[in-house]
Amino acid sequence: MRSTVSGYSALSKAHKFSAAGLVTAAGAAALTFALVPQAQAADAHSVGVKTVSLSAQEFGVTQDAELAKAADAAAGQAQVKAAAAVKAEAKAKADAERASRSEARKPMKPAAKPAAKQAPAKPAAKPAPVKKAYADNLDGWINESLDILRAKGIPASYDGIKRNIMRESTGNPQAINDWDVNAVNGVPSKGLLQIIDPTFKAYHVEGTSWNIYDPVANITASCNYAADKYGSMDNVNSAY
Repeated sequence: MRSTVSGYSALSKAHKFSAAGLVTAAGAAALTFALVPQAQAADAHSVGVKTVSLSAQEFGVTQDAELAKAADAAAGQAQVKAAAAVKAEAKAKADAERASRSEARKPMKPAAKPAAKQAPAKPAAKPAPVKKAYADNLDGWINESLDILRAKGIPASYDGIKRNIMRESTGNPQAINDWDVNAVNGVPSKGLLQIIDPTFKAYHVEGTSWNIYDPVANITASCNYAADKYGSMDNVNSAY
């Protein structure tokens, strides 16, 4: 049978049975829900389920807000990192400048103090002349006396001295004349060149012994007397 409603055709028998099944099922479902509305409500409250109903527009606005918030947070972190980097760079530069100034301003070593002025060194004392060694005999006595006579500028010769010694005492430094006029007068002649005490003392040469029997002192004083009276011992050929 055709439908009287314009635009719709009559349902076939099979369609009718299907529609009836749907109506029946819907009625059963409605009946079931009507029987346990309180139980469902209790279950919903017990599990904390909240029915959320957002439109597409509301969801988009919420998502945009979250993204903006995340973007702001990221930007803030970037600014913090950038500021930290700038601060670190400034600190490193300041440290480098301080190190440079410290290097440039290293304390100078104090100048070495001038050495204390020393007093001029005293000239070294001249070493004492080494005393010449002479033989302890007539030859040595004459040579030692000649060195003293030359130093004093008193003329004499080895031969003149030895010749007069051999005539006066035969080379005996302890010889004494106890028979001539001098002995009679109490001043006997003594030593190698037979000189009396007053003459020995008057013509004694500095640096020699004051003992009239000393061979070198006796020769030197006698030669000094002969040089004064005769010009030199070389000029004496007899008692003098």
